Amino acid sequence: MTGLVVLVGIGLVLFAGSFFSKRRFGLLGLALAAGYVLSLLWLDTAEFMVAMTGFVPTGVVSHFIATVALLLLPPVLLFFHGTAYKTVTGRIVGSFLFTVLALGFLAEPMSKALVLDGVSVQAFGWLKDNAELIMGVGVMAAVFDMFISKPAVFSGSGRKR
Repeated sequence: MTGLVVLVGIGLVLFAGSFFSKRRFGLLGLALAAGYVLSLLWLDTAEFMVAMTGFVPTGVVSHFIATVALLLLPPVLLFFHGTAYKTVTGRIVGSFLFTVLALGFLAEPMSKALVLDGVSVQAFGWLKDNAELIMGVGVMAAVFDMFISKPAVFSGSGRKR
C-alpha cells in the first residue's frame, strides 16, 4: 500500500507543478525525454554524488534519487519558461498527459526502490508493462503539441512588417 501512496503522491506533485506553471505539455514532455537521456548517460556519476552527500546509503535509494533528479531536472527548470496554456481545460489535459508520461519514465526506478505489496504490485506491474507504450505515445504527442503551438508574438520588437 505504501508504494501506491508514493505513486499517487508523486503523480499529484507532478500534476500540480505542471498545472500551476501553465506550461504546454509538448515542452515539458520533450524535457522529460531529455531528462531520460541524461539519466542514461550520467546516472553512475549522479548516483556517486548523491551517495557522497552522506544523507542516503549507497545502493537502491541513491540510484532512485539520482534517476529522479536527472529525469525531472529539465522539466522542472522549464516550469518557469516557455509557452503557456491560456485555458484551464488545456492546463488540465496537458498536466494529466505530463503526469502520465513522467510516471511512465519513473515506473522502473520506482518499482526497484519501493517495497511493493497488494494493490501497489498490480499498479506498478501495469505501469511497467505499459511504460514503453506510454513513453512512445507520450513523446510523439509532445512533438505534435510543439508543432501545433503558436510561437510567441513579440510586441515592440522594433521590426516593421
